[in-house]
Amino acid sequence: MSDSQNGMSRRGLLTTAGALSLAGAAAPLIAADPASAALPPPAPVTGEAAVSALEGAYGVHRGQRRNHTKGVGALGSFTGNPEMAAYSRSALFGGKTLEVVARFSLAGGDPAAADTEKSPRGMALEIRLPDGAPHHLTMLHTPTFFAAVPRVFLDQFIAMKIDAATGKADPAKLKAFMAKHETSPGQGEFLARNNPPPSFANCAFYGIHTFKFIDRAGKVTLVKYRFVPRDGEKQLTDVEQKTWPRDFLEKALIERMKRGPALWDMIVTIGEPGDVEDNPTLLWPANRREIKAGTLSLASAAPSADAGSYKINFDPLVMADGIAATDDPVLLFRSPSYGASYSKRLQGV
Repeated sequence: MSDSQNGMSRRGLLTTAGALSLAGAAAPLIAADPASAALPPPAPVTGEAAVSALEGAYGVHRGQRRNHTKGVGALGSFTGNPEMAAYSRSALFGGKTLEVVARFSLAGGDPAAADTEKSPRGMALEIRLPDGAPHHLTMLHTPTFFAAVPRVFLDQFIAMKIDAATGKADPAKLKAFMAKHETSPGQGEFLARNNPPPSFANCAFYGIHTFKFIDRAGKVTLVKYRFVPRDGEKQLTDVEQKTWPRDFLEKALIERMKRGPALWDMIVTIGEPGDVEDNPTLLWPANRREIKAGTLSLASAAPSADAGSYKINFDPLVMADGIAATDDPVLLFRSPSYGASYSKRLQGV
């Protein structure tokens, strides 16, 4: 059953959970609601549990990703800025032009999701280093995430499970989820304020997590990164968002690349002592130093089933020497959850 057929759409539930917190208007409403007992006992926080929760919310779509299901592949290159060697010894910044396999997507597990909906967009890259080793970058078009810990992510999708008897999600379960967890409003507020882009080529993408850059002397620098489109950031108008067809992003990207490569600049933000490194719901102060770390050039796009990205598990913990993960629990949880989804996809289940 599609979102448009649901009395309470799964996307609406997701946006609501991201936009409200117990500190806001939802708190007094939920406190008096008996739905606080509507959630089942906590499930173990595992990759398999995350995949099961996504399947409960969106259904099982055999041979497809369980999250960011709808997408389009692309091919191109990345050229790093050698000046970044002052911060990272990674071959990513050696100045050579490196092969890239990319994938753009919509968040969620609905392969028929509408491209006009206000949901996160994703960009994932596999950059192939001179020695053949892959380096993965996974991003969202929202600057922050809604959950600071995996438990919140898991419980939200458990709360969004579709009732087999009604074919709809149960609003009481979402209220119970919100009574149990305080989610960050940042991602939901961003989605509420900003209409979707008319093309992936008009979208900036954020790494959302903090990473460690390590130089040749072993010095560690905390960084964040984003990719900024040279085509400019654009949004659908309110009228366009209501009237455009469900499917336009794939065609728009393919047509855009027929006119020449689409380019993004990789911008790295340099952290300072005291900057939060383990919570993807929080932004750093706006006055941090920024450096152009490289240029992404994508020259062709293809439907997801035909693209080389289909068989890639874009695990963000696949990183080249000179770049490392922080102790961000959400970042560390991506590897087992992506792996569980990848295993099912390759088995066609």
